[in-house]
Amino acid sequence: MTDAPRRSDATRAAILDAARKRFAEDGFRKATIRAIAADAGIDPSMVMRYYGNKDGLFAAAVDVRLDLPQLDPANGSMGEVLVGHFLRLWEQPPTDEIVLTLLRTAVIDDSATERVRTLFAEQVLPAALSVGDPRDAPHRAGLVASQLLGIALCRYILRLPPVVALTAEQLIADIGPTIQRYLTDSPATAGA
Repeated sequence: MTDAPRRSDATRAAILDAARKRFAEDGFRKATIRAIAADAGIDPSMVMRYYGNKDGLFAAAVDVRLDLPQLDPANGSMGEVLVGHFLRLWEQPPTDEIVLTLLRTAVIDDSATERVRTLFAEQVLPAALSVGDPRDAPHRAGLVASQLLGIALCRYILRLPPVVALTAEQLIADIGPTIQRYLTDSPATAGA
C-alpha cells in the first residue's frame, strides 16, 4: 500500500516533466495529451485522471514560484540582486523550462498570457510595493518586468548572439542599475 503514493507522485512528476518539454517545443495549441502521455510513457487516461484536461495540465506545468529576494530600499544594489535572481531562474532547472515555456506560450495563447499577468500581479508587483512610493508601484513594477522579460526574450528565446554572448556578470552590471532606477526613482509623468 505504501508504494501507491510513491507511484502516484512519480507518475505526476513524469507527466509534468513531459508536459513542460512538449509545451516548450510545440506550444500550448499544438501539444496534445496523447503526445505528452507518450513522452511520459503512460496511458493518456492517466493525464486526464491527474489534471482533468489540457488547460489543467498546462496550469500545473507552468506553476512557478519566483521566490523573489526581499528588497531593502537601503540597499543600493537591489537591481543587481534582482537581475542575478532572474538569471538563475532562467538558467537552472526546473524553473528555466517552466518560465521559458510560459513566456513562449504567452505570446500566442490567451490563457498563458493571463497566467503571466497573474504572476506579475501576485509576485512581481508586491516586490515594487515594498520599495518606493506605493502609488506608483504598478508603473515601476511594469518597467522592471519589461526589462527582465526583454532580457529573457532576447537571450533565451530569440537567442540574439550579442545578448547570448554576455556573461551573467556583464548582464548584472549593465542591467542592474536600470532595474535599480525603476525600483527607486519616481517615474516620469505625462506632461511633466
